Amino acid sequence: MNRVKKLEIEVKQLSRDELSGFRDWFREFDSDDWDKQINKDIKAGRLELLAEEAVSAHNDKRSKLF
Repeated sequence: MNRVKKLEIEVKQLSRDELSGFRDWFREFDSDDWDKQINKDIKAGRLELLAEEAVSAHNDKRSKLF
């Protein structure tokens, strides 16, 4: 049995309060991990082309507010 399957089994056995705490923890964990990856991509220049395209679209009046 792989680790993910073991975790699935464990999570299914949590009480409602434990599950709520786990959700809160995981949401923060996932958010922090996302932030780290975005910052890594920014530093590596991986988002430059997207930023240039967005600025160009805005300057050409091809952007809109939601």
